Amino acid sequence: MELIVQGIIKAFELIISFDPEVLGITWLSLKISGTATFISLLIGVSTGTAVALTNFRGKKLVISLINTGMGLPPVVVGLFVTIMIWRNGPLGFLEILYTPYAMIVAQAIIATPIVMGISLAAIQNLSPNLRLQILSLGAGSLQMVWVLIKEAKLPLLAAVMAGFGGVISEVGASIMVGGNIKGYSRVLTTATVMETGKGNFDIAIALGIILLILAFLVNFLLTQIQQRQQAR
Repeated sequence: MELIVQGIIKAFELIISFDPEVLGITWLSLKISGTATFISLLIGVSTGTAVALTNFRGKKLVISLINTGMGLPPVVVGLFVTIMIWRNGPLGFLEILYTPYAMIVAQAIIATPIVMGISLAAIQNLSPNLRLQILSLGAGSLQMVWVLIKEAKLPLLAAVMAGFGGVISEVGASIMVGGNIKGYSRVLTTATVMETGKGNFDIAIALGIILLILAFLVNFLLTQIQQRQQAR
């Protein structure tokens, strides 16, 4: 219990003092996970919507694969991304291993199936008659898709929150592809693991608390937007 109290005190000390290293780690965490979530949003919403609105052979299999992908173990993603971008790997020429770019790639792969699965379910839950009504009013296919996405904006915002929550808190892939390099690729989760391994539990708890505060603030902002949209 004393360690937890010390960790809470340490967290407030680090926040109030605007510790440069902690601020840098926090900003990098937000930047990497935010970028990965944005990429997953572009790919996940478009693909999920396309699968939901299209009938084709093997659709159930594709949906099953998407749903399975929502539970991708981060360490497995980290392993395959590392193999792909290793200097002797197929994408080794990019030379992004142990960089924030590799972390963005790994986190985007983790978040995309989450966003895709929720988007697919959100569009599928809309009434099929809505599509017919939109088309009967003279809308084109792209216009219809845009209207459907707007109608499903509340669950899609939930998809964003789920995707961001899934990557801001992951540690396995980030360590494997980022290397946890001080001042370059060290984020809140990897720093917490490192400090725990060194026995600096007060700092580890402090970093964990800062991570929770960051996740809460981002999700609070998205929730406010979601609820404002619902009230309209």
